[in-house]
Amino acid sequence: MKVRVQDMNVEKKTVLLRCDFNVPIQNGKILDETKIVESLETINYLQEHDCKIVILSHLGKVKSEEDKLKNTLEPVALRLSQLLGNPVSFSKQCRNIGLWDKVKQMKEKDILLLENTRFEDYPQKLESSCDTQLSMYWAELGDVFVNDAFGSSHRVHASVAGIAKYLPSGIGFLVQKELDALTKYVLNPTHPFTVIMGGSKVDDKIQLIEAMLAKCDYLLLGGGIANGFLNALGLNPGFASDSMNPALLTKLREMMFKNKEKIMLPLDAIVSRSYDPSVTEHKLINNIDANDLIYDIGNKTIEKYSSVIKKSKTIFVNGTVGVYEDARFANGTKEILSLIAKSDADTVIGGGDSVSSVVKFGFGKSMTYLSSGGGASLEFIVNEKLDALDYIPESGEENEILDI
Repeated sequence: MKVRVQDMNVEKKTVLLRCDFNVPIQNGKILDETKIVESLETINYLQEHDCKIVILSHLGKVKSEEDKLKNTLEPVALRLSQLLGNPVSFSKQCRNIGLWDKVKQMKEKDILLLENTRFEDYPQKLESSCDTQLSMYWAELGDVFVNDAFGSSHRVHASVAGIAKYLPSGIGFLVQKELDALTKYVLNPTHPFTVIMGGSKVDDKIQLIEAMLAKCDYLLLGGGIANGFLNALGLNPGFASDSMNPALLTKLREMMFKNKEKIMLPLDAIVSRSYDPSVTEHKLINNIDANDLIYDIGNKTIEKYSSVIKKSKTIFVNGTVGVYEDARFANGTKEILSLIAKSDADTVIGGGDSVSSVVKFGFGKSMTYLSSGGGASLEFIVNEKLDALDYIPESGEENEILDI
């Protein structure tokens, strides 16, 4: 177990808190504040211990000056203040001469949110390359470091891993919950263990598929991932066909041959036309033709998958089985989630699209755990570790702190 924030001496300290506030923002409005809400437990704990809290986070990718204009964390500072019921100061820079004095002038319980750490990625990639000088600069602002950015902990960046080289470090409550839930329900599940996986392209998740096949009893496929496997069987896969290569097709065929009893593919689909997107039609998989675009699973597939869901003790969902954002192609995802919500299984939802679909259709309270991690969740499942957390000591060990 990594050192936890509750194991550390944080009383009246200046705490550098790395959160994951990489939330969708449109015209200054936050569209999904889940990650901000998830950070409140750690922030409240630090305030209860009279800490000065300096928060760091990234938002999107910054590859130009234009990206800096649209990827500001200022709306997050405002919303965080509203959620806490306390003022949250905002620094329009994440590194400048005056920041030292600003932190020194903070009082107990004060909160300061720094601007997007990825502003340091343009013109040089100082944040994402874990630049030593940048890591040292941020470390000098505080007394201790707490990593509560689970969704960023698969990346060895300056604000996630670099700071931990120079300060006593631990993990926040969100990271603890994520590690505990994924370890309990996905790495050590109660069987029968069923994995339901969707997504746009199979090659993006080949490592996850291999890891899951070693653990699960059933792998139910939908979306572009299912289309890739259908292509490997010689069936028309619809919109996924252009992304396939011979080596990947061979690998998928080998997977299916070795895991005949585990892998389940769609029997039917809801399709549109490449030349007329207004058309929707139900077709059996073996009747899909070259002009069809598969956007959802059909009722026969839902019925087939239902029999597995009902007998499962643990279910892990990553991705959606159709283009759920479009009402014409949302039925498959909605019905599968409804079946999961009604089941007696422990249910874990991992990945941005799958969590968003659960929230959209109102099944959040019926699931055991919704992971905020996205790519980090998948990385942890595949490798059973996260690279940035290697910089946090294990409980009972001391930080090997470098001199600043």
